[in-house]
Amino acid sequence: MRTSFTFGVAAAIATVNAQLRGFNYGSTFNTGANKQQSDFEAEFTTAQGLVGASGFTSARLYTMIQGGTTNTPISAIPAAISTKTTLLLGLWASAGSAAFNNEIAALNAAISQYGTSFTDLIVGISVGSEDLYRNSPTGIINNSGVGAQPDELVSYITQVRQAIQGTGASGAVIGHVDTWTAYVNASNNALISACDFLGMDAYPYFQNTVDNDIGGSNATFFDAYDATVGAAQGKPVWVTETGWPVSGPTENLAVASIDNAQTYWKQTACSLLGNINTFWYTLQDAEPNTPSPSFGLVGGPTLSTTPLFDLTCPAGGSGAVSR
Repeated sequence: MRTSFTFGVAAAIATVNAQLRGFNYGSTFNTGANKQQSDFEAEFTTAQGLVGASGFTSARLYTMIQGGTTNTPISAIPAAISTKTTLLLGLWASAGSAAFNNEIAALNAAISQYGTSFTDLIVGISVGSEDLYRNSPTGIINNSGVGAQPDELVSYITQVRQAIQGTGASGAVIGHVDTWTAYVNASNNALISACDFLGMDAYPYFQNTVDNDIGGSNATFFDAYDATVGAAQGKPVWVTETGWPVSGPTENLAVASIDNAQTYWKQTACSLLGNINTFWYTLQDAEPNTPSPSFGLVGGPTLSTTPLFDLTCPAGGSGAVSR
């Protein structure tokens, strides 16, 4: 690990909505069943009451569309209104232009239906999620599915800006979420230029072509973060996904375990929280089946405010980043 230093560059890389703390929330359970408003409300309430962790009052979504519908707004929105949870909205961008038009239709419908009760909760809008990664050689090798090209994403961002113009969401910052490796690829610079912020996904656990043991995971993460900041053209960088699995296969030197997940939290999460907008992966993923690997802070299919390990951060940790 590098030595700790005061986060002096915070003014340069902090976002408009500094110090957001949240989790990532999919629209379905891992059986494929669609989440309903009550499911999102239970998740958001659990996040806010997690023992040992405070301030998790934000949620990152991947789509605007309620599962099983064409373009009905996702039920996470009324759940967020009910629980006073702020939202990093997501519009899925890897299914083609017709599907993206439905994402925009759902966004516009939500603005019309819920008004300022909804728009006041928006902290940002992400156009796409790991679309560039899925089109990369690594994504193709890993069978990650169909992605989107940079020019497509730029076009989608323009469409979103036009869609929210003159609405209560007109002031929302718009960005894109992708792996750090996508941002350092210069062929994607036009997309970076079109963004107000960059959402960075980085998992040292999955970096199995390097020494990725837990002992070096914090340094590996911040190497990725620093590289993204260096490629960001001065745009704020948000951490939109990171975490360490509590169970699952070994990836090179990276061992999935509760102890290692706690180590990663103590080093990396405790460095990020309060300094950089962070959406951790994840609150719960054993819903109802346990995936492999599993990243959930809450184990098993039953929601609980008691996590699998201690989430408290060292006193005085906020304001300094351990590198």
